[in-house]
Amino acid sequence: MSAIMRFVLLLLACCIYGGSAQAALSDRDKADIAQAETYLNGFSTLKAHFLQISDDGGQAEGTAYLSRPGKLRLQYDPPAELVLVADGTFLIVDDKRYPNPTYLPLDSTPAGVLVRAKIDLVGGDLAVSKVSHQPGIITITLTEASDPSQGKLTLVFSEKPFQLRQWQIVDGQNQLTTVSLFDVQTGVPVDKKLFIYNNTTP
Repeated sequence: MSAIMRFVLLLLACCIYGGSAQAALSDRDKADIAQAETYLNGFSTLKAHFLQISDDGGQAEGTAYLSRPGKLRLQYDPPAELVLVADGTFLIVDDKRYPNPTYLPLDSTPAGVLVRAKIDLVGGDLAVSKVSHQPGIITITLTEASDPSQGKLTLVFSEKPFQLRQWQIVDGQNQLTTVSLFDVQTGVPVDKKLFIYNNTTP
């Protein structure tokens, strides 16, 4: 199985929604989470180059576009023949090797967390299971509040400047896929047509 398709399967399997399994958070953890929420809610558009690495070492690159609320596009570079588009309602997985795309309810995928109109990392359907600190790096790990065994989404931020640098998805079988962001630009114009899916979208 290709690295790209493994990532797609993770998006299908690692759903984050529902109930309560919050880790005990220190004052520092709470401050870091608040800073992450302020940062994420401080912009509505993002463009970045990404590098995706799967557990087996497979790699893929491309360009990520985000426009909140509800819009996301992962455009993979050749030779990959795949595009992921969140159009506000669905996450659409279009693998050109197959005749029909897959439509997933956006709120049932990890991608849905990043494109919410307002991002709250604590409470509601999300639980913060861990906040980690390394020199210059903060990581915040989220799980489905009602069933943490379903998988986890980890957001990795640089501190100076405070910026989203990576996300990691781990499914219920402990399979990891990492997406690292480079040349991140926020608050930039993003063409709305990027989030309109049709079966001729390149």
